[in-house]
Amino acid sequence: MTLAEFIAACDALEADAERDVASAGTLDEWTEVRNQLVGRKSGRLTQLMAYVPTLAPEERRAAGQAVNALKSAIDTLLDSRQAALTSVHSDGQPRDLTLPARRPWTGARHPTSIVIEDIVAIFRTLGFTVALGPEAEWDWYNFGALNFPPNHPALDMHDTLYLQGNDAALLRTHTSPVQIRTLQQYDPPVRILAPGNVYRHDMFDATHAPVFAQLEGMVVDEGVSFADLKATLAHFAKELFGDATKTRFIPSHFPFTEPSAQVEVSVDLKDGRGPRWIEIMGSGLIHPAVLEAVGIDSERYTGWAFGMGPGRIAMARYGITDIRLLYDSDVRFLRQFAG
Repeated sequence: MTLAEFIAACDALEADAERDVASAGTLDEWTEVRNQLVGRKSGRLTQLMAYVPTLAPEERRAAGQAVNALKSAIDTLLDSRQAALTSVHSDGQPRDLTLPARRPWTGARHPTSIVIEDIVAIFRTLGFTVALGPEAEWDWYNFGALNFPPNHPALDMHDTLYLQGNDAALLRTHTSPVQIRTLQQYDPPVRILAPGNVYRHDMFDATHAPVFAQLEGMVVDEGVSFADLKATLAHFAKELFGDATKTRFIPSHFPFTEPSAQVEVSVDLKDGRGPRWIEIMGSGLIHPAVLEAVGIDSERYTGWAFGMGPGRIAMARYGITDIRLLYDSDVRFLRQFAG
């Protein structure tokens, strides 16, 4: 093929492209025409461009300019026709381009996840590491090793979800089994956080959920005291809720800690009632029986532990009044936490 023949072929292809593109009445037809013209392997333009290297060296420059101009013209034809075809509905009726566009949904972290990440970040600065464990547990890890007596109400089926076919298997009711598994695996000193989902036989209402997130912490070392516990949790509360946050400890009882205390903080729930005391966690010194259950000398080592519900802390932080909002996957609610 000579240069003159090549130029003539370019002119002929441009004329065919104008006719074929204009005749495309649907997007499917437009796609077929586009493939015929500029398809990677069998497109007419693609085949024509392949001839350029076969021309004489002194003719290639002019041929390249011609084929590039042709490619630009075909691209313009295709883009213009595609825009025209997409401006009408599939039924042929004009599309109202004056309608406002839908805003794309911006993903966001769940408020409970935000709280968990913030809590973990605070305790990491204090030397804590994260430990995880199975959600389907054995009775011994969930109750026995944690000093629950055999007749404790929590062992009843009305409180705990047991797995069918094995009386000793259950869905964990707290993340405390992670503490037991950690102490079995590592010698003191130990300093961990144990976040994860837990399961209880509760009704789903404004303040309770049968599945919810929990986060526990544990320290075991020589010379650990209740003063260490109070100082650490007071520091944590200030970091999470603000420097002006006040903390108080109310005597309580848990089988796995002695002495035990509920931890309350004074916060403003943004409901117009001003700051007030709310409970955020339970805590206490680890009961010697728990340490002995995993083979740790309770005369040499002491420890303390705490457990909290990140969902309830999220409710306090963001002024959420119904815990069910955390589980409804309502975009109108979750959008508030998008960046």
